Amino acid sequence: MAAESFEDRATADYLNEHFVSVKVDREERPDVDAVYMEAVQAATGQGGWPMTVFLTPDAEPFYFGTYFPPSPRHGLPSFRQVLEGVRQAWADRRAEVGEVAGKIVRDLAQREIAHQGAQPPGEQELAQALLGLTREYDPQRGGFAGAPKFPPSMVLEFLLRHHARTGAEGALQMARDTCERMARGGIYDQLGGGFARYSVDRDWIVPHFEKMLYDNALLCRVYAHLWRATGSDLARRVALETADFMVRELGTAQGGFSSALDADSDDGTGRHVEGAYYVWTPAELRETLGEQDAALAAQYFGVTEEGTFEHGRSVLQLPQGEGAFDAERIASVKDRLLARRAQRPEPGRDDKVVAAWNGLAIAALAETGAYFGRPDLVEAAVGAADLLVRVHLDEHARLARTSRDGRTGPNAGVLEDYADVAEGFLALASVTGEGVWLDFAGLLLDHVLNRFTDPGSGALYDTASDAERLIRRPQDPTDNATPSGWTAAAGALLSYAAHTGSEAHRTAAERALGVVKALGPRVPRFIGWGLAVAEALLDGPREIAVVGPALGEERTTALHRTALLGTAPGAVVAVGTVDSDEFPLLAGRPLVGGGAAAYVCRDFTCDAPTTDPERLGTVVGTR
Repeated sequence: MAAESFEDRATADYLNEHFVSVKVDREERPDVDAVYMEAVQAATGQGGWPMTVFLTPDAEPFYFGTYFPPSPRHGLPSFRQVLEGVRQAWADRRAEVGEVAGKIVRDLAQREIAHQGAQPPGEQELAQALLGLTREYDPQRGGFAGAPKFPPSMVLEFLLRHHARTGAEGALQMARDTCERMARGGIYDQLGGGFARYSVDRDWIVPHFEKMLYDNALLCRVYAHLWRATGSDLARRVALETADFMVRELGTAQGGFSSALDADSDDGTGRHVEGAYYVWTPAELRETLGEQDAALAAQYFGVTEEGTFEHGRSVLQLPQGEGAFDAERIASVKDRLLARRAQRPEPGRDDKVVAAWNGLAIAALAETGAYFGRPDLVEAAVGAADLLVRVHLDEHARLARTSRDGRTGPNAGVLEDYADVAEGFLALASVTGEGVWLDFAGLLLDHVLNRFTDPGSGALYDTASDAERLIRRPQDPTDNATPSGWTAAAGALLSYAAHTGSEAHRTAAERALGVVKALGPRVPRFIGWGLAVAEALLDGPREIAVVGPALGEERTTALHRTALLGTAPGAVVAVGTVDSDEFPLLAGRPLVGGGAAAYVCRDFTCDAPTTDPERLGTVVGTR
């Protein structure tokens, strides 16, 4: 619509004469997007973007839709016809328009989520959720439902946690097969690493080529956890390549991570074309590699004369897997193709730093770096966390939603920002043994308790109690492309309670999870993160305290690594010396025989300590 209507001179002149036009960046203001999307869905039964909403001067919606074409087609009026109709209605029937707008706002106000007295889900609800996912699972292709197919990151985390807690092989099989299908498909960048936004087909072949930070952070963590559970070489490779992609291509000079890479780029003729940076023809392979290696590359990556994309071009994939090919020769081919691709015009980068998405990246990079002995990835996580503290946090520990070039943006953080940044800080505390990150997480979660939580019901709101007033206070517990702020907050609250013994935080987490009891059995695909948090609650979660004579000492390091590699759902890890006061979990946990020891606890009640990493691994599920 930007190209067809907003940039059309006649349409723009008409808009400017009769309307006050507001274009909302839904990444900057997810709250504004959420309340009007709810109105669109309530009135039309469907939603989507672009979203077109006409408001009264009091910001009350009275007419809306999604896409309107520049000329009438397929039963849709043109955008100009819509503008003329709305203007006429406002001029001739203003009282009627006001009544409609008022009714819409009143109806929205009655849609509060019933939450009073809700209890967290138990075994029955989680089993029903797993059964629902099994029914929707695509056993031939992996993933759920049909095209377009989105990476089910939060559901995959639930499946891995459910398997770890119950041993349900079906859950692991769905997670493993989906991850393999995605990793071998065109949705994954076979040369540079990282995932595109979604696949337009059911087979993961042709993506929408935009690469988002949040997708890659969530999937990096999922593949790292899949490796932790199974030892899969493919999972290890994809986790590391995705982590490297984030650092290399989304990292900013200030230490944070940019939001996205565009889908389109210059195709070499001055035209911006989707996928131009990523797709190949057989002729381009021959020009880059020579005849023999081009033939190998075409077979390996599934490049054909007909193409799998537009105009005879192919998206690189791994249709036959990797085992049948010479690894050294394939590595050479990939290096040369990557070098050639680097000569193409690159996709544009949205260099906005979003707090929530950086929190997800911090958690993924910290854990991936710890699992695979990559301190550079942990340092990248620390750098992003430091940026959030320096730039996004004010003196009252209130978060700004975005920054750019080290300058704070104008918009206040929403619930997902506080929750996901707290999640990242808690992961960083477990990996680094630096208690300051636990302290920062606590400051953020204090705001969740005081400014985002309904004190009566324990329900959570997406905006703070003192945020800019909209026509309604948005509140949505279901996942979208990222975990919902509601369930992400429940997870961070539960982890913080496990670290500190805070009953207030645990109670808040349990109350927040009541919505998962209602929605999990009915719509499990859309509340995957809540289901994953519920798995942690049912497992304890386990609290693992590792004390040693010194950080970095051999046995302390071995116990700490074993604890981090445990698959117990949502387990928290604290590591430090016996006299450390940075982690409450370490208090009163002495050395054993003068050496390092690990204590595995639930609700601060611990089993007998162990000095043996292998024994610890048996207790916490380390492979």
